[in-house]
Amino acid sequence: MRTDIFARLDREPVPPKIEVPRMTRTRLALFGGTSAFYLIVVVAVLLSTWLVTLDWKIMLFRPYQQWPELHAFLDYYVVLGQRGPTAVMVAAWLGWRSWRQHTLRPLLSLGAALLLLNVTVGAVKLGLGRLGPHYATQVGSAELFAGGDIFPSGHTANAVVTWGILAYLATTPRARRYLSALSAVVALGVGLTTVYLGTHWLSDVLLGWAAGLLILLALPWCEPVIAVVEGWILDRRDRIGERLRARRRLVPSLPVASGGPRLFPAPAAAEEPARETVGAAASRARAARPSSDRLTA
Repeated sequence: MRTDIFARLDREPVPPKIEVPRMTRTRLALFGGTSAFYLIVVVAVLLSTWLVTLDWKIMLFRPYQQWPELHAFLDYYVVLGQRGPTAVMVAAWLGWRSWRQHTLRPLLSLGAALLLLNVTVGAVKLGLGRLGPHYATQVGSAELFAGGDIFPSGHTANAVVTWGILAYLATTPRARRYLSALSAVVALGVGLTTVYLGTHWLSDVLLGWAAGLLILLALPWCEPVIAVVEGWILDRRDRIGERLRARRRLVPSLPVASGGPRLFPAPAAAEEPARETVGAAASRARAARPSSDRLTA
């Protein structure tokens, strides 16, 4: 006997009505505030202010040596911010949701968020070229334009985006609140873990949090493009499906040798001369002789 729990795993008969997030005043205010915070952190590192001094103090404190008992656990926990494993896990969940709700929006939203993440965070990383704590060369220096790629923290930004997209795509306010809190805790923990392990400066993590949040806040601007891409993909799918069905109608269901239908009418058999007995042929020959031959005989 089926229960409601298992019934929720079935595919819905029709696509549900999904409320697409809009760029509200609250979201615009958060976007503006986060952008200002992003610029403040960048300028503070460029000018080697107190933030860079704090970076060095934490690095020289070496948290991984102060609390070595946490090292084994945090080595695994930090994987929640790695691009490959987290993208596969979240994409699997969103792929099931796409199948169940007859829509590609969950997967396309994840793809758009990861694309924005790679472009924006990657450009700043390569442009500023900051070295990490393990490769620092001068105490008190911001270590900028030295060929590095750790500012902002990609681990942190990826944790914010990858887990935050679940809250962005939630279908009920309650689920959105719970998933927002969960993704915030995971992203906060991943960022602080990189500082503990000494792979990132604190300012890297601050900028990573801001970068990931900006991408999530900007996603409503991508919704029209996502809708167009979804419509194009579904239209192509329907056209290909129609072509395949048309081809199947032409293919015989059984081999011709087994009595199945033929694609083309069989050629007409060549007419053969009628066969007759030897006696009938002799009678016709005698009837055809001239009368003189018969009298002579």
